[in-house]
Amino acid sequence: MTPSFEVHVAPGITTGDSVDADVHLSCDVVVVGSGAGGATVAAELAAAGMDVVIVEEGGYHPTESFQTAMGHALRTLYRDGGGSTAIGAPPVLYSEGRCVGGSTVVNGAMSFRTPEPVLRRWTAESSGLSEDEVRPYFEQVERRLHVAHQDPETVGRDSALLKAGADTLGWHTIDNLRNQIHCAGTNNCTLGCPTGAKRSMLVTSIPRALAAGARLYADCRVDRVTRNGRRATGIEGRFVNPGGRPGRRLTVHARLVVVSAGGVQTPALLLRSGFRSPSGQLGRNLTLHPNAKLVAVFDAPVRGWEGVHQAYQVREFTDEGILITAVNLPPSLVAMGLPVHGRALGELMRDYDHMVVAGCLVEDSVTGRVRNLPGLGPQAFYQISDADAARVVRGIGLTAELMFAAGARRILPPFAGAPVLHGPDDVATLLSRPVPKRSLELFTVHLMGTARMGDDPRRGVVSGSGAFHGASGLVVADASILPGAVGVNPMETIVAIATRIAERLIEGRARLGI
Repeated sequence: MTPSFEVHVAPGITTGDSVDADVHLSCDVVVVGSGAGGATVAAELAAAGMDVVIVEEGGYHPTESFQTAMGHALRTLYRDGGGSTAIGAPPVLYSEGRCVGGSTVVNGAMSFRTPEPVLRRWTAESSGLSEDEVRPYFEQVERRLHVAHQDPETVGRDSALLKAGADTLGWHTIDNLRNQIHCAGTNNCTLGCPTGAKRSMLVTSIPRALAAGARLYADCRVDRVTRNGRRATGIEGRFVNPGGRPGRRLTVHARLVVVSAGGVQTPALLLRSGFRSPSGQLGRNLTLHPNAKLVAVFDAPVRGWEGVHQAYQVREFTDEGILITAVNLPPSLVAMGLPVHGRALGELMRDYDHMVVAGCLVEDSVTGRVRNLPGLGPQAFYQISDADAARVVRGIGLTAELMFAAGARRILPPFAGAPVLHGPDDVATLLSRPVPKRSLELFTVHLMGTARMGDDPRRGVVSGSGAFHGASGLVVADASILPGAVGVNPMETIVAIATRIAERLIEGRARLGI
């Protein structure tokens, strides 16, 4: 049974269960979403003296509420229980955080600057995100979020085995940079950090915004951005009662609307609100860093739940757009991804404490789309290319080679119908024949690009300042504005660009009438 306790709501936060009448507000700026982009913009604008209202669809769950129960986290911190799907062949399973703090509450805290080649490519596409331009924002973000290497004593055996295998093969690895202060290595990142060491928006920018006078309304789904012609004028939404039933209404009139609902929800909200970009690109250009994982079983206990979520990445193959890492998953998620059932599954899961879950992330070369479907709402569509599918297969082959070099005695690959691997020769045999694209088991947590930045309104959806082309009083600041795949964990990129957007809004506040 999941333990229960009374949640003490921080001053400045209104939760759905405390609302007994419709709410009507006026403010300078309303921010939709409280994740990496929204919380950052809200904190900066509030600190500059603007009257800011933040609206978050998810609930408020403070640090002391986080548990080790996967089911509890999926119900309270994720959209749709963490089981959304981008339609394609094969489909791509993805997860979105839905809580105060957004996906920063449930990510692994990896913090990397946008790679220089990516910035050069974006700059060539008129995004205005040159290395010199964004460097000061990265430096500011890294100071504020305490981006640093993990304390050595909290590196778990699963990460140590990953590095040992890479070292045996002579492959280049890096020590992960993470936004944390003396992380205790409880490997609970995806269920909410129980110590507050992870510098998520929940414990950084949200408190900073509230301290500067911002107001936050949780448990409220924004149905539409209101407008007068081409000018955004505010938002309308409904509080969500227990069980998902719609509750009282929230109406906010604002001089500026900042939409920061993420790579899927932002374009969906703007499209259903009637906004269209001159380029016709709103909702298009979805990139998502396809991931695939394998399960390696070792003779000696691994106890992957002891230690940090990820301590290292293998960067040997970044020129090919492939990253390799290891991450512990709870037993339920491991079992769900194994290709057996019943007694055979039970026998496999007896070795759970001997397992390492490792895999690859691929920088995608194609894009998908987000659409609003009648009766269903936002839906992502993504068809991995043959070339990217081949890179996933190569990435898994390399990961298997690495795990055998680290001492694994058997490996379960993520290809439907593939046999268990017992050594490097089995990997070579498996990859000597084409692996059908439809057999890949893919997932992701990085959804980007659906309102991409570009100063040319014929190509981009928003300008380099986040302003929506073809509308006034409307800004977008989240993963949706990234011009393309980042190739690494994108959180620091999002926060840095959101900081830059906020700075430009503050500089132009007179023009906005704020």
